[in-house]
Amino acid sequence: MGFGGISIWQLLIVLAIIVLLFGTKKLRGIGGDLGGAVKGFKKAMSDEQSAEKQATENKTEHIEKSAESTPIDSSTTSKTKDNDKV
Repeated sequence: MGFGGISIWQLLIVLAIIVLLFGTKKLRGIGGDLGGAVKGFKKAMSDEQSAEKQATENKTEHIEKSAESTPIDSSTTSKTKDNDKV
């Protein structure tokens, strides 16, 4: 038993018929095109992941810089505490 009830001999016969119909040259071209498509897809996925990572790092840096550059006004915080007591 092979794949889904198909024996290995039946698969070999189907493969031989496909090779006879299309020829090895055309099958090689189809295989190359398919390989190129898979390679392009993987590259696009890795580019997208690196872009997301870069965007996250940029946001983190921006937040850290804005936190460092924004001084805390102690008079405002003391007024807020006084208002809370009332």
